[in-house]
Amino acid sequence: MNSPGDPAATRIDLLRHGEPSGGERYRGTLDDPLSDTGWRQMRQAIIGHPPWTHIVSSPLRRCTEFAREVADDLGLAVQVDERFREMSFGRWEGRTAADIMATEAEHLANFWRDPLNHPPPDGEHLTHFRDRVEQAWNDLTRIKGHRHVLVVVHGGVIRVIMGVVLVMPLEHLSRLVVPYACVTRITADQVAGQPLPRLVSHSATF
Repeated sequence: MNSPGDPAATRIDLLRHGEPSGGERYRGTLDDPLSDTGWRQMRQAIIGHPPWTHIVSSPLRRCTEFAREVADDLGLAVQVDERFREMSFGRWEGRTAADIMATEAEHLANFWRDPLNHPPPDGEHLTHFRDRVEQAWNDLTRIKGHRHVLVVVHGGVIRVIMGVVLVMPLEHLSRLVVPYACVTRITADQVAGQPLPRLVSHSATF
């Protein structure tokens, strides 16, 4: 089996988008672009990056616009995967935590403690979110010939993928902190015909 540093292993770098326009708020399906700060955060995060061979992105602008900039620099195309979009927060979309706390404090607190059993009102259930992200992730790790992949996605998507790799209980995913422009590296080896993903680093810079 390849070691995590083996150049023959498939390496997958998960990059969370930077700060979107409008600042910190619940933003799942809202398609806000990156702010100027967000662009700076992401460009800083990939300084000295290795030569990616494939680039994958969520369909939302805060991911695709940066992914396309990187792809253009490398002469690559961007593969947009709808399954990597962020979780929908339903009636909380576009609202800040402070705003929600003022009217739905108990519901929000329960969501933070146990998102599996206390989803956002009219939002996407965590099990559905996990299932679609895990399906996209599994498909990505099974593709032969991908040697070093950049995946530009969202904090929730990265939490789900880390949870899959580390076999974490679904209700504990909110304990993972994923800052803006955070980089998470995972290797995916093929063992007996099946991918074996392993976490190499989280919140690192190249």
